[in-house]
Amino acid sequence: MPANQHRWLMPLALIILTIIWGVTWPIMKHALTYASPFVFAAERCAGGALVLFIALKLTGRPLRIDNLRAVIPIGLSQVGAFMTFQTWALVEAGAGKTAVLIFTMPIWTLLIAWPVLGERIQGKQWLSAISTLVGLVLIIEPWQLHATLFSEFLGVTAALCWSVGTILVKRLRKQHPLDLLTLTAWQLLIGAVPLAILALIIPDGHTSWTASYIGILVFVSIVSTGFCWWLWILILDSVPAWEAGLSVLGVPVVALISSRFMMAEAFSLTEMAGILLISTGLALLSLIGWLASRELK
Repeated sequence: MPANQHRWLMPLALIILTIIWGVTWPIMKHALTYASPFVFAAERCAGGALVLFIALKLTGRPLRIDNLRAVIPIGLSQVGAFMTFQTWALVEAGAGKTAVLIFTMPIWTLLIAWPVLGERIQGKQWLSAISTLVGLVLIIEPWQLHATLFSEFLGVTAALCWSVGTILVKRLRKQHPLDLLTLTAWQLLIGAVPLAILALIIPDGHTSWTASYIGILVFVSIVSTGFCWWLWILILDSVPAWEAGLSVLGVPVVALISSRFMMAEAFSLTEMAGILLISTGLALLSLIGWLASRELK
């Protein structure tokens, strides 16, 4: 479906994506009590790819993808490398907020999209960008990141890998109108390969195949990875790369709120201010997009 026809679906897709990816963070932390980080990452990506290929078969869509050479860098950067550095950051950072540095991805996407894609923030869009990015800083609280420089490097590198993958998807879609579901399935399959290799060569315990872990893996593979990654590609196909990047800043907000409630912890004043600013920025982004769509009618 062309981008201008499904742009109206973006707010609903974004809400669903934000909620699911947000609650997935505390679920992933719980999953690591049953399996080693890289094993879990490989299993969720492979499971997500399998589900999407089954969906392609059932819906009669093409299993084969053209321009595989162009899709390989996307799968390796936005899935393989991103998951690798994200998982590594979680291991190195422990329970600290260093891993949240991966949500600096909108900043890097904005910086890369300008020279590569010619996409830039204009006019009132700056209000939304500034509000969400300041809110992100307040949630991360970089002045209280009691972590090593290496763990911070891992978080930022994960964000850069995600941003590079985002730019590659946008550039590929401009050149070739690939089926989005097929693109997502191959992206996850390609990204699962280096994760599987890491899981095999890094001895880090065994997987405890309990009913709880199987339930977590099914949810994360089917819903959080397969379905939500497809939603992300759909959103990315509808709006500029920088706007899509800002849109996912609702994820750390939901993750923070859900984890605080699960652990019965209170919010700090800076966290509450960050949540308010990000919510305001995302609301402004939606309002600006809605007004722009009305002007085109």
